[in-house]
Amino acid sequence: MGLLNSKNPKAKQARILLLGLDAAGKSTLLYKLKLAKDIVTSPTVGFNVEMIELEKGVPLTVWDVGGQEKMRTVWGLYCENTDGLVYVVDSTDTQRLEDSRREFEQILKNEHIKNVPVILLANKQDVPGALSAKDITRMFKVKQLCSDRNWYVQPCCAVTGDGLMEGFRKLTGFVKSHMKSRGDILAFFKQN
Repeated sequence: MGLLNSKNPKAKQARILLLGLDAAGKSTLLYKLKLAKDIVTSPTVGFNVEMIELEKGVPLTVWDVGGQEKMRTVWGLYCENTDGLVYVVDSTDTQRLEDSRREFEQILKNEHIKNVPVILLANKQDVPGALSAKDITRMFKVKQLCSDRNWYVQPCCAVTGDGLMEGFRKLTGFVKSHMKSRGDILAFFKQN
């Protein structure tokens, strides 16, 4: 029997790239979403890959790539076949905010993620003095840099989980639309 005639075609997992500077909270939020509990994380050397399914039938394979300076030089190598980008910003780290903005701008120039939907997570909102999602949107020039794609800036706290589900649900909707527009028809066969 051919693939198109199969009664249960296997849905393509959406590949999500999770980036941000070191200590932004990428691994903490990934495991908070996956395990729904607090875990102690250490700096990611290399990458972590986890599958999460927040919406039935829409599996997301999340590539959490380390944010240390030496790892940022290879971020572009992880962009191929990416269906969505989640960029995590430490909203309290004002000293490195410009570095984070520059890295964000640089990764958006990668040809492999042209038009790929973007979610910026303005993390650490539980800390007094954290910049708001509106501040991050303005400082990161998101309206200008992401004018060719769907985007959203979500305030969150990786430790408590506040805002994570909202951000990833928004991402899931964007990714579904993006994959359909690209012609990945079998990816979401059950939804049609």
